[in-house]
Amino acid sequence: MTRMQRDAFSLWFEAPMVIAMRCQAMGLALAAGKPQDSVEIGRMVQEKIAATAEAAVAVQTEVARQGIAAFWEMAAGGSPSMTMAKMNRISAGAAAPYAKRVRGNTRRLSKPKR
Repeated sequence: MTRMQRDAFSLWFEAPMVIAMRCQAMGLALAAGKPQDSVEIGRMVQEKIAATAEAAVAVQTEVARQGIAAFWEMAAGGSPSMTMAKMNRISAGAAAPYAKRVRGNTRRLSKPKR
């Protein structure tokens, strides 16, 4: 399984689980008359901002690498091509930060509370 496949699976399967676990915890807190867990809500927002910034940097870095490689291909007399492997590297850079956080949240939220 490639990194991209693992990350796509994580986003497809684990992200809804994380959403459900967070909604359940917030619903239980609300039913018990406790104030909403502002720490968890803050963590959600911070994670999204950080993952978006990481993904943007990763995508831009890979696009720059592909541009440099295309330049050298053209300088050598060839014609640059966008292969599926090159596109997968760009996609993997975009998905990795989100998938990493989803896997971490799945582990953290599924631990029994004390």
